[in-house]
Amino acid sequence: MRIGVVILPQYPARETSRRWKSLDDRGFAHGWTYDHLAWRTLADQDWHSTIVTLAIAATATERIGIGTWVASPNFRHPVTFAKDLMSLDELSGGRVNAGIGASGTNFDSVVMGQPPLGPKERVDRLTEFAELTDLLLRQRETTWQGTYYTAEQARMNPAGSRERIRMILAGNGPRSIRLAAKYDGWATIGRGEEDYASWWATIEELAGRFDRAVGDRAVPRYLCAENMPGNTFDSVEQVHDTAGRAAALGFTDLIIQWPREEPPYQGDAGLLDRLADRLVMGDLRV
Repeated sequence: MRIGVVILPQYPARETSRRWKSLDDRGFAHGWTYDHLAWRTLADQDWHSTIVTLAIAATATERIGIGTWVASPNFRHPVTFAKDLMSLDELSGGRVNAGIGASGTNFDSVVMGQPPLGPKERVDRLTEFAELTDLLLRQRETTWQGTYYTAEQARMNPAGSRERIRMILAGNGPRSIRLAAKYDGWATIGRGEEDYASWWATIEELAGRFDRAVGDRAVPRYLCAENMPGNTFDSVEQVHDTAGRAAALGFTDLIIQWPREEPPYQGDAGLLDRLADRLVMGDLRV
């Protein structure tokens, strides 16, 4: 089970660089940052650009994957997003994971004055976003017309970075899961269940749905502990147990949060050191 860590984009550049380098040095498989303009209870705290954060991460690290958890069509356009991904691909030497989701109804969904979208429309928009981003990263020039996005002679030079950039689609609904099966990976945080057993029951249900969508293809599956009741780990043994249960359901990667001094994700940052002692090339043996 590959283990990754989310680092929130809250820190000054030097501290951001230090944290990402520490993930690389400790042997984690990948690192991620959230893609929001403002987020939940931290909306009035320091919160930096996702792409700039990943640029810092790219230069601070040499080995680990770096990625968006997950990119938001609420305020992004595929043309500019693809250009950012292309540049991060160059900066990182081909280590970019482009996590993309339908986005919710939060701060980001109204900040630019756009009309609110229902669940169906958000998945329609995600489908277009993923299709156009994929196309842009494959060719030098793209003209495209959709319901939500348009590209007119959009140029991506150097072309061909899609061969290295992994597009990982997040979602829990039937359409989102079927869409993820067409790309390079599926990601989920489960649903907001009140107790541990209910959360795992949901994860099992969603994993089964993805099994049916993907068939016999070997597609990476990412489980993030964001929605797990408590959403932090008290011990390496708890991480190991979670990784084992996830692996039994077919997940290839487990993503945990960098423990913070206060909620959300309050916990002991020393857990990362103890967990790193169990890793072999980014993998936790389960």
